[in-house]
Amino acid sequence: MKTKDELLNLYNMNLEDLLKESGKYLKDEVEFCSIVNARSGKCSQNCKYCAQSSFYNTEIETYPLIDTETVIQAAKDGINNGADRIAIVTSGKTPDESDFNKMLDMIKALNKEGIKSCASIGILNDEQAKKLAEAGLVRFHHNINTCRSYYPEICTTHTYEDRINTAKLVKKYSMELCCGVIIGMGETTEQRAEMALELAAINPDSIPVNILTPIPKTPFENYWNKIDEENVLRTLAIFKIACPDSSIRIAGGKKARLSEETLEKAFKYCADSAIVGNYLTTTGFTPDEDIKLINKAGRKLSGKRRYVTI
Repeated sequence: MKTKDELLNLYNMNLEDLLKESGKYLKDEVEFCSIVNARSGKCSQNCKYCAQSSFYNTEIETYPLIDTETVIQAAKDGINNGADRIAIVTSGKTPDESDFNKMLDMIKALNKEGIKSCASIGILNDEQAKKLAEAGLVRFHHNINTCRSYYPEICTTHTYEDRINTAKLVKKYSMELCCGVIIGMGETTEQRAEMALELAAINPDSIPVNILTPIPKTPFENYWNKIDEENVLRTLAIFKIACPDSSIRIAGGKKARLSEETLEKAFKYCADSAIVGNYLTTTGFTPDEDIKLINKAGRKLSGKRRYVTI
């Protein structure tokens, strides 16, 4: 494993040389995943970046858990757009007790359709993790969001350890783990290196990297200048170098925060995967636009829709 000083030295080297070093660790193909926003808003947590927190009057659409048929149709649309797996995503600190059995049914239904199931439903306890594994959940997503040293600046209604414990439970029950961060929330360069090291210690299968899209009426609404495109690339590169066996997944913020030129470099040198389509409360590129970007970078999809004419 790299040391913090080694990662910082890499971070600060000539950008072209850094990207070439990162490119040595890329997987052959780019994987797409897609998400279904299955329950929106009214979250009890005060994460300062989040439009779904009940602490902030962001006026987003809120709704209870959607039905299984709607999830399956959204999943099929995602697969048709080149995604390899589909994530059921719900707002809230933990899986709602009244909804949890319905979520298990959704997972079983996805698996029955031959779709790789993923869930992002909050902080787990041991019993919940066990039941998800028994239902056949392939992958569980739960971000650390930032490094341990910066976490109290992001959220105070739960802890960094709560998130680490969930990651450990996912691995305990032999599910794949998707665990990433949000960059551009005011963290320092040193703290980005800390994130890379902490993710390397967790060793997730996939590391989604979100670039903060500041949401009006949240505490971070004016954080547009906390990271620029070059530093996004530098961060992606050291994540790939620190975590060579994990897929680095470009996630939220890629449309709002990155130019096509930067995205092409990211897919060429740093990223093995991406979320296709829209996110939870922000919009993304269309599937055709995403595919054009990776083809322009000289890469191809691992899913069925491999080529689109540019």
